Parts: sequence; structure tokens; C-alpha cells
Amino acid sequence: MALDLNEYIEAGYALTPAERLEAARALQLSVDQDTDERQPEIDAAWEDEIDRRLDEFKRGEAVLVDGREGLAAIRDELAARVR
Repeated sequence: MALDLNEYIEAGYALTPAERLEAARALQLSVDQDTDERQPEIDAAWEDEIDRRLDEFKRGEAVLVDGREGLAAIRDELAARVR
């Protein structure tokens, strides 16, 4: 007999928090893969963007930022928007 959605959810509560998070990620990924017909187009656009950024770096035109500094700047900007 197949379980209904509520039974699956109830069974999920028996999992550890890490297992629930992994299950949620897997389910989200499956939905994304099933419903995004444009994924090949999106992937191709990202490949083009990666190539563009790499070429910019090789030409010495890229402005490189330390990862921690970049994240701190983004956090500061977001915090300023919330205020």
C-alpha cells in the first residue's frame, strides 16, 4: 500500500535534522530538474558567463576581491538596505 503525503511527512520527523535537510535538498533538486525546461538554456548561459569572466581574468581586466572581504561587503550592503 502506498503512503500518502502526510504519512511521508510524519515518517520524515523521525529523521535527524541533518537527514531531513538532505531529504529536503534531494526533493528540491528533483523538482527543479523536473520542472525547469529551460535548464539547458540556463546552463549554456552560465558556461558563456564563466568563459567571459575567465577571458577577462586572463587579459588582466578582472578586478579580484578577497572572498571574505567580498562577502563582508555584501553583508554590509544588505544590512544597510534593511535599515
